[in-house]
Amino acid sequence: MPLPLPHALREGFNALRANPMRALLSTLGVVMGVASLTAVLSLGDGVEAFARQQITSTTSLQAVVVRPQTARVVDGIRVPRSDVASWTVADAESIARAIPGVAEVVMQVEGQALVGRGDSGARRGAWVLARLARAESAPLAAGRDFTADEVRRGAAVAVIDHGLAAALAGPGGESPTALVGATIVAQGTPLTVVGVGAAPEKPAPFFHLEVPYGLADRVMLPSRDPRIPTLILMADSVEQVARVKAGAEGWLAARYAGDTTVATVSTQEGRLGQVQRGLLIFKLLMGAMTGISLIVGGIGIMNVLLASVAERTREIGVRKAVGARQADVLAQFLAESVAITGAGAAVGTVLGVAGAFGVTAVMRAVAEAKVYAGLSVSTVLVAVVAAVVTGVLFGLYPALRAARLSPIEAIRHE
Repeated sequence: MPLPLPHALREGFNALRANPMRALLSTLGVVMGVASLTAVLSLGDGVEAFARQQITSTTSLQAVVVRPQTARVVDGIRVPRSDVASWTVADAESIARAIPGVAEVVMQVEGQALVGRGDSGARRGAWVLARLARAESAPLAAGRDFTADEVRRGAAVAVIDHGLAAALAGPGGESPTALVGATIVAQGTPLTVVGVGAAPEKPAPFFHLEVPYGLADRVMLPSRDPRIPTLILMADSVEQVARVKAGAEGWLAARYAGDTTVATVSTQEGRLGQVQRGLLIFKLLMGAMTGISLIVGGIGIMNVLLASVAERTREIGVRKAVGARQADVLAQFLAESVAITGAGAAVGTVLGVAGAFGVTAVMRAVAEAKVYAGLSVSTVLVAVVAAVVTGVLFGLYPALRAARLSPIEAIRHE
């Protein structure tokens, strides 16, 4: 019967101990290959995570914008709509629950207002943004952003920019940040200031005031044109943008009885495709580099096993003469190959992880980029499995050559 696997592995390790220098040199090739593979995979995971974080925080590539239409086209003529879509905070929460892959929902409407410290005193003009609370608000010099609960119940709170705070503070020497907790009035609506923005490097052309979404009609000046609320769905990854867009279109169709003209759903598809192609090319490049390293290690294993077959020809002949089958000899030499790659994978994984963390530390120090090596279970499994598969593939030819030797010719071999 064929040699049991544990016994074959034991015989393989015994054969490697018989020639430790050769085993060490062959294992060294695998160590280098697996170390390169692990380091590249860890660096690739870290760089990809950094790239995705930059895309999320500095670009709008993951944004799906749902914008109501104020007119419809009839025979080439734009006709104003009487049923311009308008949404509430509850609608935003509903669409976030209904569409998979949505990380955040931002809904906002813009307008103008006259703002003062009370019934007396000069009014200052400000551009008003009524919006939902966001996880990442603009930098504040004092105070806080309004909360999701304040948005939901339409609390009379406001976040004002540094310029408006300074203008409302007056010439008496009051600090702009001291307005946190003070009451201001916009269109007769008293608002409690909960946050003051940081001082800008350059003065802004307009003062800015932000309030919860439900206060838009109360604090903004009347307008002849309808105020258009914009709904922005932030996908949790670039791969989810198409799915979120399809979900938004389905939500609109269900809400407005299939009327596809009530709103437009737009994304930056051109730039999004470029980013996805860039990520794919990066992964293919990393895979090609690691594949070359493993092939070099595999060739080393094959050469060592071929030399071992040539040296142990008489031993193989004797074993086959006393009853060993081809499967027994094949299992022994494959076990030697797996033993080499297994030991090399263990050492190479540790060295690769250490190298990846060292390289990212240098990148953070030199480029001031917050890149960290991404060590995951999948990375370790891929490195180990790739090493073992390499050992089996490159050890198969020497093992088959040994298993096919004729016992009589092998015993006569000098």
